[in-house]
Amino acid sequence: MPHDIEAFFETLQVHARHRGEQPALLGSDERFSYAQLLSEVRLRADWLREQPAGTFAVALDNGPQAVLWDLAALLAEHPMLLLPGFFSAAQRRHCLTQGGVSLVLADSALADELQACGFTRGTQFWHRDPLVSPQLPLGTAKITYTSGSTGAPKGVCLGAASMLRVARELEAASREAAPGKYLAVLPLAVLLENLGVYAALLAGAVVMLYPQAQLGIRGASQVDFARLLGVIALSGAESLILVPQLLLGLVTAIERGAMRVGPLRFVAVGGARVAASLLSRAAAVGLPVYEGYGLSECASVVCLNRPGARRLGSVGRPLPHVQVRIAEDGEVLVAGSSMLGYLGEPAFDGQWWPTGDLGQLDRDGYLHLAGRKKHQFITSFGRNVNPEWVEAELTQGGVIAQAFVHGEGLPGNLALLWPLDPQASDEQIERAVRQCNEGLPDYARVHAWRRLFEPLNAEAGTLTANGRPRREAILLHYQSLLSILQQA
Repeated sequence: MPHDIEAFFETLQVHARHRGEQPALLGSDERFSYAQLLSEVRLRADWLREQPAGTFAVALDNGPQAVLWDLAALLAEHPMLLLPGFFSAAQRRHCLTQGGVSLVLADSALADELQACGFTRGTQFWHRDPLVSPQLPLGTAKITYTSGSTGAPKGVCLGAASMLRVARELEAASREAAPGKYLAVLPLAVLLENLGVYAALLAGAVVMLYPQAQLGIRGASQVDFARLLGVIALSGAESLILVPQLLLGLVTAIERGAMRVGPLRFVAVGGARVAASLLSRAAAVGLPVYEGYGLSECASVVCLNRPGARRLGSVGRPLPHVQVRIAEDGEVLVAGSSMLGYLGEPAFDGQWWPTGDLGQLDRDGYLHLAGRKKHQFITSFGRNVNPEWVEAELTQGGVIAQAFVHGEGLPGNLALLWPLDPQASDEQIERAVRQCNEGLPDYARVHAWRRLFEPLNAEAGTLTANGRPRREAILLHYQSLLSILQQA
C-alpha cells in the first residue's frame, strides 16, 4: 500500500482508539463513530477488491454513505469518480463513458439515465461492461471532472499522494482554530469539499453531511439562504468551506442581525474571485474567513490564508507542498502537486503547471490574483481589464445577483445584470452600479448596462454546470442587446 494511504488510515486508526465512540460521520438519518468508520470502510474495500476492472462511480447526495464508499475506493486502490449531481444528463453520460465506468452506486433518481447508458441494476449497484477501456495514468486514484467552458467536462486524473498531501496541509492550516465540527456545504463531487472532508477526518472532527436539498441548495447556483443559514446555526458548525455567493449570504445575514457568528472558527472561501469589499465586511462582523486558491489540476488547494498568516485581498501564501512563481506574462505557475493527466490525453510530465490565472506575489509571499488570462480584454484606450474583477465587485452590494462585463475594443465597459430580487427597480440597480463604480478606476467602471431578460443559467447554455459564465455563449446570445448598449 502506498505510504500516503497507509499514513491516512493509520491516523484514522489512532482516532478510533482514542475517540472510538465520538461521531466521525453524522448524516440526517445515520451516524458512524470513528471505530465504526474504519470497520465499514474495510468491509467495502474488501468487496471492491473483488470487482472486475473498471472505474467505480459514486453518484450519491451528500451523506455518510458517499464518504464511506469514497474512502473504501481509496483503501482498495480502486480508481473512482464522484459523479456531480449538478451536471446535465449529457455531461454525466460523457463522464461514465469516457471514464470507463463499470460499477455505479447511485440514487434512484438516476435509474433512467443509467439504463440508457447500458447499466443493469443489481441489488445495490449498477453494472455494465465498460464501453471503452481508458488508459488511466499509472497511480490514478480519482477522476474529478472540471466543468470547463464547454459542454464536455474534462476528466482530471489524480493520485492518492497529491490529494492526501493537500488534505494534510488543510488540516494543519486550520489546526490553530481547532474546529471540532465540520459541516460539508458543497457537493462532495466538488474536489475542494471532498478534500475538506478528508482534512476534517484527519483532525478527528465530527463531519456533518446532509443532502443538498436539506441545506437549501439546488443545482449549481440556486440557494434557499433561510434554510442554509438555519442548518449552519442549528448544527453548531465550527468550520465550513464556501464559495463567494454563499459567503455573501452568510455575511449579509450576520450584518442584518438574522444570524450570529456563533461557534464558527474557520470559514474557508474559494472557487471563484472574492471581492475585497466582501472580505472587509466579513472581518467587520467578526467572521473568521480565510480565502484560498486552487484548481483541480493541482489537486485543489494551492494557497490559503490561515490564522496568524492572513492578508486581505490575497489568496494567502502557497501551502508547504507546492511552489508558486509568476511567468513573464503574469501567469501563475505551480509546481509540486500536478495532476497525472487529463483522461484521454497524454500524461502530464512537466514541472510547472500553467494555471491560466494572472497574479503577482508580494514581498511576503502572498499571492494576489487578477483574474483569468484568457478572459482579460483590452479597451480602445489600451487598458487591460479582467471582467471577473468588476463582476465580483458588482455582485457584492446585495442588489445584483449576476453580472457579465464586456469591453473588448470599446471606449467604455458594458454590463448585463440580473438583480438578486427580480422585482428590483432599474433605479435600484443603477444606484448599485454607481456605488460599485465609485470604488473602481475609471477604465474598469461600467459605462452602460442593461437588465438581462432572464438569469444566466446552465439550461440556456449561458452558465457552466457549476455556475461560471460561458462568455462566448453570452456574447453570442446577447449580441443584439450589447450592440444597442454600444450605441447608447
